[in-house]
Amino acid sequence: MAKKKDEKTNVMRILDKAKVPYTAHFYSHEDGKIDGVAVATKLGQPLPQVFKTLVTQGANHNYYVFVLPVAAELNLKSAARSVQVKSVEMIHVKEINKVTGYIRGGCSPIGMKKQFVTVFDESALQYDTIFVSGGKIGTQVQLSIQDLLKITGGSTAAITA
Repeated sequence: MAKKKDEKTNVMRILDKAKVPYTAHFYSHEDGKIDGVAVATKLGQPLPQVFKTLVTQGANHNYYVFVLPVAAELNLKSAARSVQVKSVEMIHVKEINKVTGYIRGGCSPIGMKKQFVTVFDESALQYDTIFVSGGKIGTQVQLSIQDLLKITGGSTAAITA
């Protein structure tokens, strides 16, 4: 049976339990276009305010999560510096589910299998709210960066190229 589009995701349940205010947004993904730029366009939101979640592995073998505007590229050197490791590299797409519990296109900084060190690009600080994945393809949540930092234990840094 198909799930209703207004059904709560784990991300939403976590936010509800923590009494964090958010707005859920849903978009059609039947066309297969699930990249961040397509999502921002479908939601009618400015690209710099819609963020993607990238998972990396450091030279120390720990995983690190970086959240940045969908049209931006992660600067691996700046990212590594922000978490105080020698280097980081993107994990393979096939590892995303095993590491995070999410699939590509639905990876959220909220509610991963384990809470990894999470860094948001400092550009998020200029907005009252930003958009991140709601934990599954077709869903985004909009909330304040302060609430995101609190719920993820995250920090901010200049991490884009």
